[in-house]
Amino acid sequence: MRKIKLLFFLLLVSNLNFGQSKTDEDSIKAIIESAYIGGIHNGGPIEDIRKGFHPTFKMLRLDNNDVVSVALEEWIIGIEKGRKQNADKPIIKAESEYLNVIVSGNAATVVMNVSKNKKKIFTDHLTLYKFSEGWRIVSKAFYRIP
Repeated sequence: MRKIKLLFFLLLVSNLNFGQSKTDEDSIKAIIESAYIGGIHNGGPIEDIRKGFHPTFKMLRLDNNDVVSVALEEWIIGIEKGRKQNADKPIIKAESEYLNVIVSGNAATVVMNVSKNKKKIFTDHLTLYKFSEGWRIVSKAFYRIP
């Protein structure tokens, strides 16, 4: 009987720990869906982007064997310019596919595919931190799929 109680207790504790990391994973995905997929790729409000990305965010881009860093506000300016230039064109909705989400305390990494019209266009590597206001994206590296 004692072994059964111990086994039950260990099972309960392991489920509680699993539930906590699942909550963080769900929160991370919600931020990515709102700020990145919805805000950036699907034409959502700029405010949603600013809520999900930390002000010090940097996107790292490999360009001619060098790394170019793009700040959040610089990226937003480019997004707004693109929206104005393409205001009369319909938005092709992006979809996400999460390949890997790793949470380590207040830090997380996410590897995901972004697709449009069922065609993969990016594999993204996002880094997030959990701040007092919640999870926020702090950096991105990516591969543009030809």
